[in-house]
Amino acid sequence: MNFSREDVIKAIGDGLLSFPVTDFDSRGAFDRDSYRQRLEWFVSHDISAVFVAGGTGEFFNLTLDEYREVVAAAVSTVGGKVPVIASAGLSVGAGQAYAKAAEEAGADGILLMPPYLTECPQDGLVDYAQQICDSTSINVIYYNRGNGLLEASAVKHLAETCPNLIGLKDGKGDIQALNKIVKTVGDRLVYIGGVPTAEIFAEAYLSIGVNTYSSAVFNFVPEMALKFYRELRKGNKEVVREITQKFFIPFIELRDNKKGYAVSLIKEGADIIGKPAGNVRSPLVMPTSAERQQLESLVETARQL
Repeated sequence: MNFSREDVIKAIGDGLLSFPVTDFDSRGAFDRDSYRQRLEWFVSHDISAVFVAGGTGEFFNLTLDEYREVVAAAVSTVGGKVPVIASAGLSVGAGQAYAKAAEEAGADGILLMPPYLTECPQDGLVDYAQQICDSTSINVIYYNRGNGLLEASAVKHLAETCPNLIGLKDGKGDIQALNKIVKTVGDRLVYIGGVPTAEIFAEAYLSIGVNTYSSAVFNFVPEMALKFYRELRKGNKEVVREITQKFFIPFIELRDNKKGYAVSLIKEGADIIGKPAGNVRSPLVMPTSAERQQLESLVETARQL
């Protein structure tokens, strides 16, 4: 780790969080050189942390060996400029293996993804998270999403029993449920907005004390993404409204054309601005040519905002 626990908590609690795509070459293999160039470009902007091999980075499509390469490349490239958070999850055993790999690579923490496929009871989810937290000394942020949704009492229990649990990322967008967690657990944890295209929830998040969120569109419209965040924090409702109406609402409508486009459109956007990262891996699919044209128009709109 390059940062103390206190420094990581500060970084993820205030400032824009970036989630880079994972670069694949024309054969679909991890492209280390392209990825390093992408991260150098990322950290040249005013961001507070980089979350690698996450949802936008197709964590679910990476082998453990590829994951090791991705995290190692990120840590060496970012070079201590901002904290690097990697992902872990799938099962207890897999989650522990990913956490170990992240720790060995020098990551500052992990984003704990939900277990996959099986519907889960609350006590089972708590045990899942505890076992992975206990297996590593680095920081853990729990991703409250999918079939891994924890209720307020379960989050409180985890926070009390896992010292290295420092945050909770919301992936559901249920403001009532999230507010209950925030009010129950308090400032023991840092809370991060994390629904797909989180900017559309940004004002609601801020109203309950969630000061930051993950920005996937930063991959292809970083200046606009940063402007939106800064003006949001300043309380400039006119600018927030304009960017929301002209960019984020049309983008979400495009995103909702097909499942998985929350990731696929980000890779398409990266290609549009001349920073290609290859195609997504199955089961995701790339947008059509007509959808690409719509995205090109939105990129041009973003440049003017």
